[in-house]
Amino acid sequence: MFVPQQEAWIVERMGKFHRILDPGLNILWPIVDKIKYVQSLKEIAIDVPKQSAITSDNVTLSIDGVLYLRIIDPYLASYGVEDPEFAITQLAQTTMRSEIGQISLDKVFRERESLNVSIVHAINKASEAWGITCLRYEIRDVKLPTRVHEAMQMQVEAERRKRAAILESEGVRAADINVAEGKRQSRILASEAEKQEQINKAAGEAQAMLAVAEARSRGLKLIAHALADRDSRHAASLTLAEQYVSAFNKLARTNNTLILPANAGDVSNLVAQAMSIYSTVTAHNAQSTQPETQDLYEEPLVKINALTEKGSTMAGHPVPKEADLAEYYSDDEEREKALQKQKEKKDQHLSKMERDT
Repeated sequence: MFVPQQEAWIVERMGKFHRILDPGLNILWPIVDKIKYVQSLKEIAIDVPKQSAITSDNVTLSIDGVLYLRIIDPYLASYGVEDPEFAITQLAQTTMRSEIGQISLDKVFRERESLNVSIVHAINKASEAWGITCLRYEIRDVKLPTRVHEAMQMQVEAERRKRAAILESEGVRAADINVAEGKRQSRILASEAEKQEQINKAAGEAQAMLAVAEARSRGLKLIAHALADRDSRHAASLTLAEQYVSAFNKLARTNNTLILPANAGDVSNLVAQAMSIYSTVTAHNAQSTQPETQDLYEEPLVKINALTEKGSTMAGHPVPKEADLAEYYSDDEEREKALQKQKEKKDQHLSKMERDT
């Protein structure tokens, strides 16, 4: 007999186990020796039929799988069990049903690998006496009831909508934070720019004021030095006359209401008045040793009336009378109040002088 490779032939002699033929040429006695079993030593894949199983949370599943096994002891496989494939298939089904009954539906999908390992371990423990070893077990298909499948589908959709809503809200939140941060930075930069602009503007105005004050100070010093000359008063009178004419040239350009003195055409009288006020102020500053007359000549009108009583001014021109007060007060009532106040101060001063004498 020629025995193929990876096969084991079981020989019985007169109905009793005699030996296992090795691959190659083997010689048997006719009639006495008989080949009873032929076992394949290759790895065999057995289809496990679909069966129902109930999970720990009372969900009925339909599961089928594939079982991979190999015969390691042809003697035990021949005499230890009547139908090895049927026995292994039934053992795989029962083991798979018991293992699934210990876990919930969600864990069936997450712990598929550990479930396969548990089934293989249980099959090997039982098939050790049959000379068969189980190499691996794979769950091929898991079929759920229609309503459970729809519920799981709705759960998946709800979970995805939830994640989409969370991601969208996080995106809106991040966008709002970015917009707010941008506005904050923009306002800070704008305020800093405005602050720097105001500082620069203030510094420029301060420098301009200092420059103007310095120029005016130098100009006043030059004017004071020039007024010390003998003929400087004539130049001052000419300057006042020119300014008077220039002021009349600008009247009624921006406003329709005009307030004019009573003798607007008498330029010489106006220049004389201005020069008299200047002379009075100069003389008053020079007479610092007479504090009694300080309160009397605080106002320009009092100074003019006081000088009128003397008859002339330092400039030599006559001082304007009460009729010329229209230049200072255009309203009659205000002019009367000023004259009354001036008269009261005169009376007080005369009474004080009489008491002193």
